[in-house]
Amino acid sequence: MKPMKTRAAGLGRPEGPYELDDGRVIYASTYASEIGVWDPAANQQGQFAYVCGGPNACMLGTDNLICSTQSPNVGQRVAEVHKPPSIQRTTMDARVEILATDTNGIPLDGPNDLAFGPNGTLFLTGSGDFDIETMPHPGRVIKIDVSDKARLLEELGHVYPNGSVAEPDGSVVCVESYTCNVVRRSPDGASKAICVLPENHIPDSLKVGVEGSLWIMTVSSGGFDIRAKDGSHVDFLETAGTT
Repeated sequence: MKPMKTRAAGLGRPEGPYELDDGRVIYASTYASEIGVWDPAANQQGQFAYVCGGPNACMLGTDNLICSTQSPNVGQRVAEVHKPPSIQRTTMDARVEILATDTNGIPLDGPNDLAFGPNGTLFLTGSGDFDIETMPHPGRVIKIDVSDKARLLEELGHVYPNGSVAEPDGSVVCVESYTCNVVRRSPDGASKAICVLPENHIPDSLKVGVEGSLWIMTVSSGGFDIRAKDGSHVDFLETAGTT
């Protein structure tokens, strides 16, 4: 594996990076209330759009609009300019609108991560506030179809669903921060925990590798747990990150 290099620093709690077709990388800069961007051609970081609140993930949709999750607070930190817990859309010229604030009439609680399925359906995890003592909100998996209506796919209890990815067959894989489970939900609605991560490997973000492996950034471990498609252990990549 190639040595890692730092491309950008001094960011406002970056989350949910996504590479655009032109090679630029956008990311949710939570504490800066913006979608940030890093341009490899110029080796420069900057602001793509100011979205208020506390964005947590962003991703380009098939309609060439950037979807992002939004909460007014992150733990005890409250943004200077509030936005309700919601899903936002941002145009390529940085115009921002709210797409959804509820699902089945239930207000969104801390929407967290995003994943677009192969048919354009947007899946997202509703985590709520992270507090393993009080567990204030049940976890939810939600989908938004081409009609732009948010619908509850599954209520999970107090597990804090976090990073999510959609696979080519339409399955959705989510990690649960409270349980350390990695769960796959097939298109027919069946769900299965494909593995449980080790103690002190609290899963946060999740991406799929080119060969279908699962790259899971795990808090407290200082790196990535790399798992095969079936959940079996492949490797651990030390990044000297969050501990």
